[in-house]
Amino acid sequence: MFLILGVAAVVVVVAAAPGALMIAKLFEQNGRRLPKNYKVKSAVRSLRELRKNKFIEIKEKDGKFEIRLTKKGREKFRDIQLQDLQITKPLFWDRKWRIVVFDIPDKSFRRAREILREKLKEWEFYPLQKSVWVCPWPCEDEIQLVAELYEIAPYVNIVVADKIIDDISVRKHFNL
Repeated sequence: MFLILGVAAVVVVVAAAPGALMIAKLFEQNGRRLPKNYKVKSAVRSLRELRKNKFIEIKEKDGKFEIRLTKKGREKFRDIQLQDLQITKPLFWDRKWRIVVFDIPDKSFRRAREILREKLKEWEFYPLQKSVWVCPWPCEDEIQLVAELYEIAPYVNIVVADKIIDDISVRKHFNL
């Protein structure tokens, strides 16, 4: 349910209509029709649940309702996007090291820093230092996506290097 809502990021403007008609009007207003198998009651229940849990807010403006993700909703959507994010390991190593370096401020971005570290661990990066992690596989897009999702892009850098001096432990970690 959350993924459907988040795809549009800041969701859509909905025609003013009670309950199930509100969902149907959403599509008609944009020149589309509801799919035949679309379950309007289920969508209405989902919207109510999202609103009850404070993931969305619904505001009326000029006879129309605007549905938006709240801060809590945006955080939940980020978490959902992050869960499925993976690095694809190529069949052959291109002999390049991807070195992720970050210096994220403690107070304002503590959660984002912890999430980045956890994702690096999950992806089996090798920790060279506390805020320096290494991977032999292309991962630039995935790291940038995490940094952008959590608004820490200015504090994260990726270096693509040909060589790490004394890389025995790093090569062993990746079975290279």
